[in-house]
Amino acid sequence: MKINERAGQGGHRRRWPILESPDARSSQRHRPNLLRRRAWHILEAPTAQQPAVEAEEALGPKPPDDATVNFVLDLTLRIGEVQMASGAGASDVTATILALTSALGLPHCEVDVIFTSITVTCHRGTDLAPVTALRVVRSRSLDYTRLTETEALVRQIVRGRTGAEEAVTELDHITSAPHPYARWTATAAWGGLAGFITLLLGGGLDIAVVAMIITAATDRIGRLLNRFHLPFFFQQVVGGLFATLSAMAIVSSNILTTPQPTLVVAAAVTVLLSGLSTVSAVQDAITGYYVTAAGRSMETALMSAGLITGVVLALRIAVMLRLPRTPLPEVPVSTAQHLPVIVIGGAGAAACFALASYSTMRAMLVATAAGAIGALVYGAVVLAQVDAVTASAIAATLVGFCGGVMARRLKVTPLVVAVSGITPLLPGLSTYRGLYQLAVSPGGNIATLMTAVAIGLALAAGVVLGEYLAQPVRTGLGRLERRLAGPRLAGPMEPTERRLE
Repeated sequence: MKINERAGQGGHRRRWPILESPDARSSQRHRPNLLRRRAWHILEAPTAQQPAVEAEEALGPKPPDDATVNFVLDLTLRIGEVQMASGAGASDVTATILALTSALGLPHCEVDVIFTSITVTCHRGTDLAPVTALRVVRSRSLDYTRLTETEALVRQIVRGRTGAEEAVTELDHITSAPHPYARWTATAAWGGLAGFITLLLGGGLDIAVVAMIITAATDRIGRLLNRFHLPFFFQQVVGGLFATLSAMAIVSSNILTTPQPTLVVAAAVTVLLSGLSTVSAVQDAITGYYVTAAGRSMETALMSAGLITGVVLALRIAVMLRLPRTPLPEVPVSTAQHLPVIVIGGAGAAACFALASYSTMRAMLVATAAGAIGALVYGAVVLAQVDAVTASAIAATLVGFCGGVMARRLKVTPLVVAVSGITPLLPGLSTYRGLYQLAVSPGGNIATLMTAVAIGLALAAGVVLGEYLAQPVRTGLGRLERRLAGPRLAGPMEPTERRLE
């Protein structure tokens, strides 16, 4: 028999038969590649030296039994639903489900996430049909405690410390548990958010108190309408209408003697904008999930349109009732003396938003620091005569960077820190100014409203960029060669190695 000689380690010669199949030459560390073996037998007829491939031997992964596959898929879909309902991006949900299925013994799965549903398919080789499971995301709510506890459960599963049965029990407890705070606490937090926003805009203590009262009343009205399952678009219309008319009525009654009474409306508009999923929409668009990004963007645009409708309708009603015309609020001029007030306002607003979203105490403290950092950077950059859009992008990038570096070390979901940290910078004043110019001023100018849109996009994109830049720092500056997982605001950070066996 002819022999092909190859050099091995240590200088000795290895002898391989020429007619031996390629997988027989592979190292014993690797499993035989059935696809390559079958291709070899197509090219070379079986001989006495090479037995034929067993007909009953299947290609592809060998998953557990059907009951286990269905059980694992249901568990991972429920975890993905909690993430989607809390505002996590499609890339985060996809990475989480892939990590969970790999950790629980499903060798190869495909995940498809769109705005309203999650689909997972488990491939089971050539002899068995794939198993596909789907779950619809019907409701969305801001409960960051639920998201944080789910993230902790995901970490336990991925690290092999919790099995599927225990995970189902723990997930049932997480999803069925009531909110950690009473509803009136969240209402007070929304009012506190409006109060701190007025400080950021240069308002006084009297405006802050009025803004707190009006925003708290708006939240209670929205809660009442939610019981009747009124669509959120109309809830935004009612919220903008009530907040604006209440401020106009207070101004006409001369209760406030400040020259900037309409800052109350700007604060209320900021609160109504704070719950929108702008960050997740931009993250989905950047990471390539365009269908989900389009759905989130449509939701954000629709909720903003509802708010615009309510505010414009209130301004028109005020003109019809001949209420005293309020002056257009001016953009506050930042000074070095006003910078400490901006920092306090940013920290307080971020803390109030985290509390209103039912965050844990640790997450609330981290969010407070992120809000203070964002407000400080924004105020300092504006003092350097930089425009609002650029200043917002720089501040949001730093918030995303700091949140990405510190949040996971403190076992806090970066999404909570990012959204809370940029809430004080939302363009509530620019939005109200643009709506006022369209509804009241003759020959309305849309430029101010477009500036507000640009600021919102700059904030969202800056947060995503900051989180992306934080990954090498979080994993070690000396290990930049590691493959980055992309902008990740939720879920496990370890990249999942997906292979077709």
